[in-house]
Amino acid sequence: MSIGTPLKSKATRVLLLGSGELGKELAMELMRLGAEVIACDRYADAPAMQVAHRSRVFDMLNPNALEAVIREERPSLIVPEVEAIATDKLIEMETAGFVVIPTAEAARLTMDREGIRRLASEQLKLPTARYEFADTFVELEKAGETLGYPLVIKPLMSSSGKGQSVAKTKDDLKASWTLSQEAGRAGAGRVIAEEFIAFESEITLLTVRTKDGTLYCDPIGHKQKDGDYVESWQPHPMTPAQLDESKHIAKTICDRLGGRGLFGVELFLLKDGRVLFSEVSPRPHDTGLVTLFTQTWSEFSLHARAILGLPIATIHRHSLGASAAVKATQSFDNPVFDGMEKALAVPGVDLKLFGKPIATKGRRMAVCLATGASLEEALVKAKTARECLTMSEG
Repeated sequence: MSIGTPLKSKATRVLLLGSGELGKELAMELMRLGAEVIACDRYADAPAMQVAHRSRVFDMLNPNALEAVIREERPSLIVPEVEAIATDKLIEMETAGFVVIPTAEAARLTMDREGIRRLASEQLKLPTARYEFADTFVELEKAGETLGYPLVIKPLMSSSGKGQSVAKTKDDLKASWTLSQEAGRAGAGRVIAEEFIAFESEITLLTVRTKDGTLYCDPIGHKQKDGDYVESWQPHPMTPAQLDESKHIAKTICDRLGGRGLFGVELFLLKDGRVLFSEVSPRPHDTGLVTLFTQTWSEFSLHARAILGLPIATIHRHSLGASAAVKATQSFDNPVFDGMEKALAVPGVDLKLFGKPIATKGRRMAVCLATGASLEEALVKAKTARECLTMSEG
């Protein structure tokens, strides 16, 4: 693939739909490879906008606004980086000749928990937790009767655990329903209810579809709280059989979705050795932030190379590592960080401040990264660095 010069007539223009911390890292990698990046989001001064060639602020769930920006910018590639996008319009734009990464159908399916779960379980026959869908609270009550408790409830469209909860008993169901209707990315609506899986661990298998074939990063273990990632580490220990099954599941779902790029495939590892498919994201994954410190090419670099059609000879992990997300404990209109010098005084520790203009309680604002002689040491160092950071109002 030929790469033009940014801001020139032959520029390779990438329209980045979503400009958070993951989009920021991807934007920088694309720019290093010569692409012109237009960062888009629903609010101004988002992280990726701070490094891109230019930015556009609009509601990406508005199909008319989305089409207008696409036709004005005439991008070489349209790269979704968040769930809240009018995906039916992406399908229409792809039909009109625009290139959507990995494909418009993949964007639609993976941004809808119902679509991807039915595809994985009912069409591809991949092992998953049992599930039901509910449009009303009464239907959710029936799902609880069928699946039992604890019961996991998620909006069909959300990210970072927004709107997700676990109802331990029927008495918790009303609060879970209310949260799902108020905190989802697309507002109130249909939810998925899943049986609670007593898994031994959960992993992300970063899977890269290139023009030459499929590659895998070493598995990433992670811990979630309220459905949102808080810590991750690489590589996660697995049996050879579990790793083979994980790669089989990942390749099956990613081949069906098609296109080029990096996919974050989430899997449950059970105590009896089984592997269950959970979710897939057709883009860099938050748990994969650890690859900024463990791999020669991070997940963002791999995604950029794959979508630009460039070869990836191999994926090299050079260190054991861990990450710890830094979240705001309260809201700040002008967040200021302190304690960086103390955090970085420890050998083998790094951190990334995302540059989000406003902090809200629970919002991910930075990440601490660490390497060590063991996973345990790396994780302790990352969490210790996190404790050094404080936020205040500027």
